[in-house]
Amino acid sequence: MASLAALKVNSYLFIFLLALVGGAFVALIGIILQIPLIGMAFIFIILIFIYIMISSSVVKWTTGTRYLEKGEIPFLENIVEKLAREADVPTPRLGIVDDPTPNAFVFGLTQKGSTLSVHRGLLEQLNDSEIEAVLGHEIGHIRNRDCMYMTILSVIPLIAYYGMQLFLVARFAPRGRNAGQAMLIILAIAIVSAITYFLSSLLIKKLSRIREYYADAYSAYITKDPHSLASALTKITYGLSLAPPEVKSKATARQFYIGNVQNAHQEIERIMSKKSEYDLDGDGVIDENELEQAMAKEAKTSAWEAWGGLFRTHPPTFKRILALKEMEKEMSSGRISEEDIYEKVEF
Repeated sequence: MASLAALKVNSYLFIFLLALVGGAFVALIGIILQIPLIGMAFIFIILIFIYIMISSSVVKWTTGTRYLEKGEIPFLENIVEKLAREADVPTPRLGIVDDPTPNAFVFGLTQKGSTLSVHRGLLEQLNDSEIEAVLGHEIGHIRNRDCMYMTILSVIPLIAYYGMQLFLVARFAPRGRNAGQAMLIILAIAIVSAITYFLSSLLIKKLSRIREYYADAYSAYITKDPHSLASALTKITYGLSLAPPEVKSKATARQFYIGNVQNAHQEIERIMSKKSEYDLDGDGVIDENELEQAMAKEAKTSAWEAWGGLFRTHPPTFKRILALKEMEKEMSSGRISEEDIYEKVEF
């Protein structure tokens, strides 16, 4: 049964598993390069420390976040202050991204140092209750320290990714007497890096999906309005699916957003391929209500689709909506505690 304790246990489990993967990676690279394990561990720790120190600045720069001035968007400030006060967390610094797609995210290593950033498209395309539900989701991430976990754990696949790139760079290196040996070393590093990247990415994406469910549940609890978040997720998924190609290819900080552009595109593409089935009124357009029903139906996936879900940073929107509907039923029956709401979270 899901609970806050279960979230902590899962987080510690994934940290342990990622530590094993990272430790094996460091040891194997040390053997390949004939560097003592202590030396490799020291290098690895230094790289992790550097990444952690610059991570917030990197996310701010790559996402195009601009910090808001006090009083610039009073509506946004008031809701965030209210939700943060109710969640008993420090009020995050607010930022905005001049992007027409509806999205939001938080970043920062500590609760006190967190930034909550919204896309301009979110404020333009969602109504007030939907915006509050999305902000409640982001406050849930801050409360559960998701950014800290995801930032630190993402170091392993990031380093492994650059290890894979060595093989591509090596093709342009000058040839010499020891070129063959050097290429074998680089190939070995690339293979070890690729395996490490694959395994660590799977673990991090699974943890990311779990924490998204928890943030959804917390939004439902703190706003007492799971329906608005379900409606918001529908609009966000549809809006992101319309993003231009340059946005779709942008992979920066995917795990921090409430919606993933790549996932949204795949989900809507799948639904639109069954347009005749989901266009209930036959007007040639799938409206918001039809889209929500289509997503609910899509929750009954095949084994193959479930396997494909291993590579997603976020749960399928239709599964998130189904979980929120269950929470709505539970809440309509009477008062519900924070612990009770997490019972609807999937692992």
